[in-house]
Amino acid sequence: MDVFALDSPAPVDGSPERWARVVLEESAGFGGQFVWRVLLGLRLRWRKTPTHVAGWRIAARGDGWIELAARSPLLTGHLLVRAQGRELSLTTALHYRRRLGARIWSRLSATHRRAAPALLRQAYEAERARGAAGRG
Repeated sequence: MDVFALDSPAPVDGSPERWARVVLEESAGFGGQFVWRVLLGLRLRWRKTPTHVAGWRIAARGDGWIELAARSPLLTGHLLVRAQGRELSLTTALHYRRRLGARIWSRLSATHRRAAPALLRQAYEAERARGAAGRG
């Protein structure tokens, strides 16, 4: 399990679902889709729906958080996005269903740990720019 957090100088506006969409659909974009679908083999929804974020199924939600889930023959993935107060965070958790899943992830994990904080920063900056554009 990995936890990545961004401390904002101001309260984080918007729902956790909105933040999940910005982080995973916009910031991660096609690169994220390639890793999830091709390298990890996750079975993600192709079309945008209200019950999915970047193809990941919305598994649960609560005040200030949303949990997404996806499966492949090799592993099951869970993403938890929290947007509350001044904190925006992404938690990733994997359950290996096959040894090959663990081997693949061991090769990708260092890149994941470098990329995830950058995705949070990109999402935050994009939303901040949208807010400034809306005010100006």
